[in-house]
Amino acid sequence: MPHRLHHLPGGATLVTSPMPERLSASLVLMFAGGSRLEDERLAGVSHFIEHLYFKGTQRRPTSKEIADAIEGIGGFINASTDKELTAYWARVPAEHLELGLDVLLDVVSNSKLAPADVERERTVILEELKMYQDQPQDLVQNLFEEIMWPDHPLGRDIAGTIRSVQSLTRDEILEYANAHYRLPYLVAGAAGSLDEERLLKALTPRLSLPSELDGDSPALSPALLSAPGVLLRRRRTEQAHVCLGMRAISYQHPDRYIFDLLNTILGEGMSSRLFLNIRERLGLAYDVHSFTQKHRDTGYLGVYLGVDPKQALKAVEAAIVELRMLRELEVGEQELERAKEFTKGRLRLEMETTNGVAFWLTYQQLAMGEIRTVEQELVTVDAVTAADIRRVAVDVLSNPIQMAVVGPFKTDAEFRSSIGA
Repeated sequence: MPHRLHHLPGGATLVTSPMPERLSASLVLMFAGGSRLEDERLAGVSHFIEHLYFKGTQRRPTSKEIADAIEGIGGFINASTDKELTAYWARVPAEHLELGLDVLLDVVSNSKLAPADVERERTVILEELKMYQDQPQDLVQNLFEEIMWPDHPLGRDIAGTIRSVQSLTRDEILEYANAHYRLPYLVAGAAGSLDEERLLKALTPRLSLPSELDGDSPALSPALLSAPGVLLRRRRTEQAHVCLGMRAISYQHPDRYIFDLLNTILGEGMSSRLFLNIRERLGLAYDVHSFTQKHRDTGYLGVYLGVDPKQALKAVEAAIVELRMLRELEVGEQELERAKEFTKGRLRLEMETTNGVAFWLTYQQLAMGEIRTVEQELVTVDAVTAADIRRVAVDVLSNPIQMAVVGPFKTDAEFRSSIGA
């Protein structure tokens, strides 16, 4: 995927990838910084700001005016907050690229942050937090991260806590936004049918964010986990929800491609080991899959199980068997080749959309400081061997298992016993 890197005034960066055959263009504004940078008192402030920025700007005073500007031309606009980044994006018909850029920069540069909007959105976010508490699939994921990253911002819900959201003041929100929405922390991405020179001319005069660094100290790494653990939340649910897994590697680790293939073999798709053995052969679960999370300096491998409470322990034990098998035996040649084609195919499909390309380029530049081409990624995936998979499996799967459970259980004793806790 051809691309160009442009260094902008104030320390921001723009990555462009012209796709002249497309009829659309996508823009992404990605800022370094998310919920990981928040202390307990400010938990959820990054997510709160993301919500507030769509409530109105000096030029577009209401959320309706912001939405109408993009939706009125058939486009899409949205944002998301993560542990280590916050992104704002728009996809528009190619002839409206400059309008999409104008709206996005208006949102992140000129938000009113009106007191009434702060209070109204506080109520909305509190309802969002309560909604997640009422959905056991979301709750178990949050509990899993809590036990995976105890007493650390990575272990908190990105949206914060009921207590922190209730107590955040407008002044604290303004101060935090001013500190983190700065040009040196910004990487912009544009992909689709676009004129790079015209885009640069439109973008540069609109870069009105502060250009100085705020002097924040780097985020602290989480403490080591030396023992397995279980976190149980008793709920009168018809189904038990279980997440189990262990600490793993970061997105900067040289083994990250091997780790991703390991995860694909274990639990991605209907041809994975977890699906074939726990759902198809044993019939223990409707939804069973594995997943990964990678941060700057750490990560994890997780397994999700949605099962009948009476079968929960049996399903957990079956999942642990699959983890053990990855450590003890090399994967077969056909299974490894299938995982490689799955991975390469998903990447190619992601690159079919202008949005996929814009996010791909922007994230790589922000997180890694360099951009690898799709061709380089494919070559790296193809080079992985069965011995590589087993080596990484031995390394990662030797870490103590952490488990979160939501369901109608009086005690966690049997779950603790299953992982040697």
